[in-house]
Amino acid sequence: MTQSPTGPAGPGSPDVPDVVTFDDVRDAARRLAGVAHRTPVLRSRTLDALVGAEVHLKCENFQRVGAFKFRGAYNALSRLSPEQLARGVVAYSSGNHAQAVALAARELGSHAVIVMPEDSPKSKTDATAGYGAEIVRYDRYTGDRVALGRQLAEDRGLALIPPYEHPHIIAGQGTAALELIEETGPLDALLTPVGGGGLMAGSATAATALVPGIRMIGVEPEAGDDTLRSLAAGHPVTIPVPHTIADGQAIATPGELTFAVNRRLLDSVVLVSDDEIRAAMKFAFERLKIVTEPSGASALAALLTGRVTPLPPRIGVIISGGNVGLERFLELLG
Repeated sequence: MTQSPTGPAGPGSPDVPDVVTFDDVRDAARRLAGVAHRTPVLRSRTLDALVGAEVHLKCENFQRVGAFKFRGAYNALSRLSPEQLARGVVAYSSGNHAQAVALAARELGSHAVIVMPEDSPKSKTDATAGYGAEIVRYDRYTGDRVALGRQLAEDRGLALIPPYEHPHIIAGQGTAALELIEETGPLDALLTPVGGGGLMAGSATAATALVPGIRMIGVEPEAGDDTLRSLAAGHPVTIPVPHTIADGQAIATPGELTFAVNRRLLDSVVLVSDDEIRAAMKFAFERLKIVTEPSGASALAALLTGRVTPLPPRIGVIISGGNVGLERFLELLG
């Protein structure tokens, strides 16, 4: 199932301002140099033969905190004033952004308060606390994490660092695609998981600047198809909080800023089932020798299941993260 974002808000539309520019992504890359890992690009003859294309996997599961989120978090926090860093920051996240903000705050001499769902994976909660953050829990199905984050920011004088709805976050995430294409050269398409849309928005900004005509393909879990529905409607829509193993993509509505970018630059969005994500995690573990979390494997799942049509000759895939505990990993694949 796909949706092409065509219409009056297409590339270059005067009605849609540039939320993030390629220069912003380049600037983020300079800030991250020597701080974030330049993650490896994995090749597999087995994978190429299986799908019938030349596949380049950008392995953000090897990024600091185990996910791409560190890129945006550090880029955003590094721009705060010394006075604001002294007061601290607050973020809301199911896990990866939580860890990223917590680590970035520690690196910059600040302190983080993180609003996390009660059902966040234990491995992500433990890691966030391990980076020194204070954790505030809430029920993701009945609570409002945005309201909680804003209230904490107001009450304590903290800087609010949202997981995707921020230009500096988006620009930081785009450095993953920038690095990928710098290493591989021009690609025909790039598959990227879509949750709140920050990784895709940043990646699309970088990739389309470097390779005009590249196909940008987003991947969502079937239960969390808010971006697909929003593209069809022409504006952000809200769905019930998704029940999916891909907790990093369990988003009810895309961000306003990220959607403004993705509406212009996405070519299509495809959906994958939880079982297909499990199969991709198993393939990555057994054949590629890497561990991925469910959200991290969703773009690979789309490729393995043949959802990308027509299939481009050279394709990039962002493996967005690998934060899954052993017990959860065995539970998912058992």
